[in-house]
Amino acid sequence: MIKLDPTDIALLTALQHDSQTTAEKLGERLNLSASQVGRRRQRLEASGVIDGYRARLNAERLGLAVQAFVSVQMATHAPDKVASFTRILETNRRVVSVWTLTGEADYLLRVYCEDLTALNDLIHNQLLPHPTVARVQSQIVMNQLKADAPLPV
Repeated sequence: MIKLDPTDIALLTALQHDSQTTAEKLGERLNLSASQVGRRRQRLEASGVIDGYRARLNAERLGLAVQAFVSVQMATHAPDKVASFTRILETNRRVVSVWTLTGEADYLLRVYCEDLTALNDLIHNQLLPHPTVARVQSQIVMNQLKADAPLPV
């Protein structure tokens, strides 16, 4: 963990809202020169606090009409079989996030699919047939009330 001062926190907050903001505009907002902003940003990148920049895409405009959360309960936790299952998750383009959990489910997947047929295919033809999977439960997102928010720095 890196020690952050109030200016670092303000910089991170601004970058989370718009990572393409110029150093000049950030400097005006933070009362720093553009070069000072650049050095702080580079330090935060080098330390791993900033681990990358991404464009946020509109799923619906890309034809991904169904967002779902899929919980997976494993039948076995044998390392070789689990590795085979996680390879499926890592390589499937519909699976955009994966978490391991405590409790009843072992994995929680966030998936985007073109339609319900594609979601059905993912669950019944790719996840359930895997020998390590005991149970799959899906929850289809009806509406996302809050977009993925910035981290609370």
